Amino acid sequence: MALFDTPLPGVSYVMPVLNEEREIRAAVESLVAQDYEGPFEVLLALGPSVDRTNEVVAEMSAADPRIRSLPNPVGSTPAGLNVAIRASVHPVTVRVDAHSVLPPEYTRLAVEALRRSGADNVGGIMLAEGRTPFEKAVARAYGSRVGLGGTPHHVGGAEGPTETAYLGVFVRSRLLEVGLFDEGVKRGQDWELNRRLRASGGTVWFTPELVVTYRPRPSLRKLARQFVATGLWRGELSRRFPRANTVRYLVPPAMVVGASLGLLVGLVGVVGAMTGSGLAWAMLGFVVPGVYLAFVLAAAVLAARGEDLRTRLWFLVVLPSIHFGWGFGFVFGFLNLTKNITAHTGR
Repeated sequence: MALFDTPLPGVSYVMPVLNEEREIRAAVESLVAQDYEGPFEVLLALGPSVDRTNEVVAEMSAADPRIRSLPNPVGSTPAGLNVAIRASVHPVTVRVDAHSVLPPEYTRLAVEALRRSGADNVGGIMLAEGRTPFEKAVARAYGSRVGLGGTPHHVGGAEGPTETAYLGVFVRSRLLEVGLFDEGVKRGQDWELNRRLRASGGTVWFTPELVVTYRPRPSLRKLARQFVATGLWRGELSRRFPRANTVRYLVPPAMVVGASLGLLVGLVGVVGAMTGSGLAWAMLGFVVPGVYLAFVLAAAVLAARGEDLRTRLWFLVVLPSIHFGWGFGFVFGFLNLTKNITAHTGR
């Protein structure tokens, strides 16, 4: 394999970019600052942004010819990744995100992991870091088992084969062999691609050595959009590939459906008690949402301990937003109840 023919194979960083004026400069600067001594290029697939993203990218490209911009008129993440991968020239493809900041040693450790494991793709930990009290609450939820389920790329774990990987450092030739990213999958495209890599005999590898700083969405509205879209696509992919489902995917939808039904049944009980219809027993339905509320309060005490009061209060809002957004999205996606799922990108 060409990757192992040279001690320092070239690296292509590929990044889809859309409306990221706030984050793009720090993300790209973290790539240029890598301590990896092999050749590299930075390929930015620019969607139709409505802020100053493209102007910022043009400034960086003019200052450093290793930073190249490419048009991505479709604007979606998988389309942008494919545009950049096709235009890349190096045997190692590093998938990066405009919300991610790579530590200086990331590429060096990733290439070493590719060699050591013989994998097609290696990934590590998404370390969410917030700057405002709201973002800090989101980061706490991301990094706790009560938030996103405790997967290795959120909370860490032992090095070894895994189902999927955060971002990913790929052997480019294998990406081409399996057909690149599916541009019809707007969210969850990493999981779907890794499924094809594994199905074709390849290995996806997790190593806790790789830690990427991730900047959470800055507002509740954007966070909710992100997780509704993520849940929709998780449900869609679960319906398409039922054998690939795990219990972890079913917990949030079961929880939100149970809590919602319990609330409705409890309200029927209240009406029954007021009208004397004999349905007062239905107020027992309130037990289910009550248990969930107690769970959120306990999580705020334990998972958000050490944070300031505003962050802990935001955590009480953020955690249900993540659970209910993802859970209801999953139900609608799995039951195919959306008119146009491709419109849900989470942006």
